[in-house]
Amino acid sequence: MANPPPRQQKQHLRSEIRLRLAAARPHDPRPAEAVGRWLAGQPRLLTIAAYAAMPGEVDLAGLLAEQPGRRWVFPRISGHGLIFHRVRNAADDLCPGPWGILEPSPTLPEIPVADIDAFLCPGLAFDPAGGRLGRGRGFYDRLLASARPDALKIGVCHAGQLVPDTFPEAHDIAMDLVISG
Repeated sequence: MANPPPRQQKQHLRSEIRLRLAAARPHDPRPAEAVGRWLAGQPRLLTIAAYAAMPGEVDLAGLLAEQPGRRWVFPRISGHGLIFHRVRNAADDLCPGPWGILEPSPTLPEIPVADIDAFLCPGLAFDPAGGRLGRGRGFYDRLLASARPDALKIGVCHAGQLVPDTFPEAHDIAMDLVISG
């Protein structure tokens, strides 16, 4: 029997990973620590796109204080895309957006996507080839398609989010590296 189409396989995997995340430890600092160690060895990466963690995602907010010499930017939803703003302190500069996700105030300085050296990307699952399974709305795939060719795309996840296959489609953007702690 033929395999189901990629969209159907992705929906099944999303459901499976959501169940795994609901049963997992609520906060594991190891992936964020691994990202911090990796970034410490990358001094040429000055402008870093991070994200405000949703439940189940790796919380990277502590990296802002640990690595203050970098220019940290966070996404804000605007229509069907993401706009990045400079964030100096996550506790002070982030507030709930239209979907309840923390995002920067629109009054903070906007940073063009072309200025971003590396994107730390959340996802529900990642595979060994750098495949990333997002939440299904395509925000990160559209964003990363417009990034500079030399900008690094780094998937960030918990170990339980590593899977053999994320069933990539033509529009999916692969990660250059996945860090899981």
